[in-house]
Amino acid sequence: MTEQYLIDYMYVFAFLALGAIEAASPLIICNLISPRTVQKKTQETYECGMDPYGSAWDIRFNIAYYLYALIFLAFDVDILYLFPVAAAFDKVSGVRGVLELVIFIAILSMAIIYAWVKGVFSWAKKKKAY
Repeated sequence: MTEQYLIDYMYVFAFLALGAIEAASPLIICNLISPRTVQKKTQETYECGMDPYGSAWDIRFNIAYYLYALIFLAFDVDILYLFPVAAAFDKVSGVRGVLELVIFIAILSMAIIYAWVKGVFSWAKKKKAY
């Protein structure tokens, strides 16, 4: 019986070792074949194959872009949780499943209403700097 445990542990160790080798091999290969010199073009910002102009620090984005991104990220992750609910919908009673789904969507809706009340969805007019 103990020999079987040792064989099972050897399989686990072999898979862990193989996984570590496969995870480290791209890093090692990249380090071996990458160029050693750093050129001026390497330090520049890549902008879709076009030569960049100005500095990236000169651009200031409105905070509304970040708020939209955070709201999208929050709802994207929350919607991701609806897939397991839909997959397990036939395993619970109909009333309970629908009730839990309505509660979940109501909580999401309260987050949208909160953002709406705070004025996240209204864009402020940009003042022209003359």
